Amino acid sequence: MKKLQISALALALMSIASGSAMAQSNDAQSWSGVYAQAKAGYASFNPSVGNGTLAFSGNPSINIPALPGTYTASASTLNTATAAIDVGYNFAIDSDKLLGIGLSYYTGATGSGNATMNPTLAVLGAGPAVNLNYQLKNLWAITLQPGWALDKDRLLYAKVGYTGVTLGASGNSNAATLGVGGSGSSVAYQTVNLSGYALGVGYKQIFSGSWYWLAEANYGGFSNKTATLNVQNKTVGNGTATGTFGGSGMDFLVGVGYRF
Repeated sequence: MKKLQISALALALMSIASGSAMAQSNDAQSWSGVYAQAKAGYASFNPSVGNGTLAFSGNPSINIPALPGTYTASASTLNTATAAIDVGYNFAIDSDKLLGIGLSYYTGATGSGNATMNPTLAVLGAGPAVNLNYQLKNLWAITLQPGWALDKDRLLYAKVGYTGVTLGASGNSNAATLGVGGSGSSVAYQTVNLSGYALGVGYKQIFSGSWYWLAEANYGGFSNKTATLNVQNKTVGNGTATGTFGGSGMDFLVGVGYRF
């Protein structure tokens, strides 16, 4: 009889332990699988632009030879609203732990930033400043996302991965300096593709069925890249400006998603 009681107690304890383990397993399993989400919020981009070199073809009609030169550059921080869509897949790797992979695409920045290029040409000296306007587009990121299921309805996660963005710019000197003899320059819209690393943290919580709300903070660091822009000048001919472009950005987003 005593043996029977001990056996019954052991069976009960095993049942409780099994139920607890299953409940914990369900925490991670609840968040495993495909997800899709949309989010929006605030973003800030801090550009890094280096000084560079100029080369103009010259203007034979007014006896201006080909001229080399240099320029100094500066750019303002871009603060803007933004939005993104994500798709991904979470793998349950423990009772409460997951590893996900996600792809984010940002629909673009609603604002733009300002930059200035100050040229100096051989023989002619300093020329009128070129005032540029720049925008960001086609921002994307692919990340690994280790996560911790607090329970079946709440998830904490981090993000680490690779990101890219297209920086586009255009502008000109003061209009009064753009004619022949004025030495002002203009830059038609051109783009530079940047790439780097992405980091982030986030939180998700179910509010109805498989629907959840989320909050995220993300950071991207973009490596400096040497690029060449075409520059038009009616006095010294068309030319090029070669320098480095890079930067870093962060965003704070909220949104809604669905786990399948």
